[in-house]
Amino acid sequence: MAANGTTLTVVDAVQKIRIDGVTKTFAVRDGATFTALDDVTLTVAPGEFLVVVGPSGCGKSTLLDLISGLTKPSSGRILLDGKAVTGPALDRGIVFQQYALLPWRTAQRNVEFALEAQPRLDRLNRKGRAERAREYLDLVGLSGFEDRYPHELSGGMRQRVAIARALVADPAVLLMDEPFAALDAQTRDGLQEELLRIWHKTGTTIVFITHGIDEAVYLGQRVAVMTSRPGRIKQIVDVRLGDRQAEDDVRSSPEFAAYRHRVWSLLREEVTAVREVVSVG
Repeated sequence: MAANGTTLTVVDAVQKIRIDGVTKTFAVRDGATFTALDDVTLTVAPGEFLVVVGPSGCGKSTLLDLISGLTKPSSGRILLDGKAVTGPALDRGIVFQQYALLPWRTAQRNVEFALEAQPRLDRLNRKGRAERAREYLDLVGLSGFEDRYPHELSGGMRQRVAIARALVADPAVLLMDEPFAALDAQTRDGLQEELLRIWHKTGTTIVFITHGIDEAVYLGQRVAVMTSRPGRIKQIVDVRLGDRQAEDDVRSSPEFAAYRHRVWSLLREEVTAVREVVSVG
């Protein structure tokens, strides 16, 4: 289901992102190479919330780096709106596990920083940037905290600032690399709900990396499960749940438990395979 509530058929929809036969290798010592990703093919529809899970070291973050343009594929291609990704660009917002906020800037000024680097918004004067930054801080629930510095904010609040900064320049795609992993369980659950609210309101295409199975099932319209190294797409699970923000927490439903078990089973096979390889070696 798309952010506006309509049914989304990913195969038939226009592709926002296309990852086409992508392999990524890295040079290591003694002239050898290390393959992080092998022949990955994946599409993401406009407005879709796609979650990627996989064993540690399977190349999840490498995949996100490739979509962002921070690194280039060794073979294959990545398209955004039908155009090849050749490097970083402001049409992709990124939120990392670490907040990466500028400590000498307030929350508002941290969000404004994204506007200062956005050429198509350079028509905004200082007052315009401030108004837009406050609007997005309000979107993430931080109205009243505009003048706080990062050290005056909790971890969850800092991540909200990072999300506001990523969204303020209206990117076509939001890329999130385990953004809630360092937070306590209660804060993490609250931010998951907040992120769904923001996604429904903005309709932004989101690619979200996580180790958490519950988090993947709760957030994702689809969950792409990756194999152990080298990373490939093992299976894509379509998650069809009811209103995830309803008063009755969908995470306690039998349907949620069934999806969780399915993803867990797929991951367990990969973790078991890694252990067997290690024991043989």
